[in-house]
Amino acid sequence: MTDEPVPAEPIPAPVPGTPPPGTGPGHPRRWWALGALVLSALVLGFDTTILNIALPTLAAELHLTTGQQQWVIDAFLLTFAAGMLPAGLLGDRFGRRALLITGLALMLAGSLLGAAAGGPGLLIAARAVMGLGGALIAPLAVAVLPALFGPAERPKAVAAVTGALAAGMPLGPLLGGWLLDHYAWNSVFLVNVPLVALGIAACLWLLPETRDPAAPRVRPLPTLLSFAGLGALIHGVVEGPARGWTDPLVLASLIAAPLLLAALVRTERGRPRPVLDLAMLRDRTFGPFALTGTLVTFVLTGVLFVVPQYLQAVRGHDALATGIRLMPLMAGLIVAARAAAPLARRFGARAVVATGLAVLAFAAFLGAGTRADTGYALTASWLGVAGLAVGLVLVPAMDSALGAIGPERSGTGSGLLMTVRQVGGALGVAVLGSVLAQSYAGALPPNAPAGAGESVTAAHALAETGGLPALAAAADTAFTEAMSMVLFVSGCAALLCALLAARLLPDTRQWAA
Repeated sequence: MTDEPVPAEPIPAPVPGTPPPGTGPGHPRRWWALGALVLSALVLGFDTTILNIALPTLAAELHLTTGQQQWVIDAFLLTFAAGMLPAGLLGDRFGRRALLITGLALMLAGSLLGAAAGGPGLLIAARAVMGLGGALIAPLAVAVLPALFGPAERPKAVAAVTGALAAGMPLGPLLGGWLLDHYAWNSVFLVNVPLVALGIAACLWLLPETRDPAAPRVRPLPTLLSFAGLGALIHGVVEGPARGWTDPLVLASLIAAPLLLAALVRTERGRPRPVLDLAMLRDRTFGPFALTGTLVTFVLTGVLFVVPQYLQAVRGHDALATGIRLMPLMAGLIVAARAAAPLARRFGARAVVATGLAVLAFAAFLGAGTRADTGYALTASWLGVAGLAVGLVLVPAMDSALGAIGPERSGTGSGLLMTVRQVGGALGVAVLGSVLAQSYAGALPPNAPAGAGESVTAAHALAETGGLPALAAAADTAFTEAMSMVLFVSGCAALLCALLAARLLPDTRQWAA
């Protein structure tokens, strides 16, 4: 790496007779820049799930109530989901590299705050700052790809960044479990510091600045409405299963969300570049592929919600062992990320996406056959197949959507793309979490103690304190049956989407060399 750093300058307007940005052979230092983007995406990926393992330890060390534990998770999710839509437009306007580095800096600051937290207030604030940083990282790490890579190479770059984001999710429990086994609780925050610092340095040195010279001025009111509307939607969806859908706070969020988003659409009506660009979703290529990616995120997030509980509560594995047993999912993702581009060049994105969805349905139906005494071999098999399927869907879907909008609007498009995926993930936890809770409570014996219906973990605690081994066995059976129902529902959704994708997705051949 002896070359001089690439100057931070915007992409110039196309000269007549020359190809537009993103259609040529690509930036000369694009592969080095891709390494910086992959590192940024990987840090964000495992940071979204690392606290799923670490939260019980944090609760004990910092004396968190149940409500405070929920806000430690929700603070990240709310700012993360609500910030991605305006982040894309800000990147188009002020520079995608500058906003990406800002997101990494916020992630660094939030990690340091979290590591220094002595109570719930600072910890929740730190997670909110980290979520805001993630809201800048996720769309802008994708947005710069069309400007760096031409159509022939862009699928590989999309596969690398998408794979890093997705692979980081199962990596979070593994890394969190290992850190908690060897170091203090704040190590789950401190691990970000060197990685994020390296990502900032790499972006400064290797990543060229790109922006859209025609991007409009960012207006405060629409930005605030989009942030508040999406935040209210995610809050209502995430809190619904825990508080109940008739809870006043949940109802207020779910009522406020459409009103705020409708006000956003009305405020932006007639403007050529609105914050929430519904015209993109109506595009016959961007819209269908974006919604397909959302469905896959729905299923993936639901799987990552239910399987760790099964491995820990039913199978009795600790945090590190649980993380290790999720690795087949990441292995499948890595294989698919390498295979997706050549398969799409040969058969087209529509065929690969539809096939991936069908394979995902098969994996979910296979996992639905799990019983309380089933060995790990079945779990490893269907997780590996599911990872392969997710990669086969996400990579061509993301690349097809990006190719439909072009590099000049990649920030706005990536912001919208990542936002609808995040909403899909939140819906996955809410819908599949509700199916899990209701199925579990319904499968318990009628004479089970009232507290046992709250969760399988609560049932095990009651069984241990009351000397009731039969209750623990019944809870394990009930939870496994509930997990099978969740996976069956996921499989049906994936199969239906596969049939619709085969019929309705455009037959794009943009990956052809």
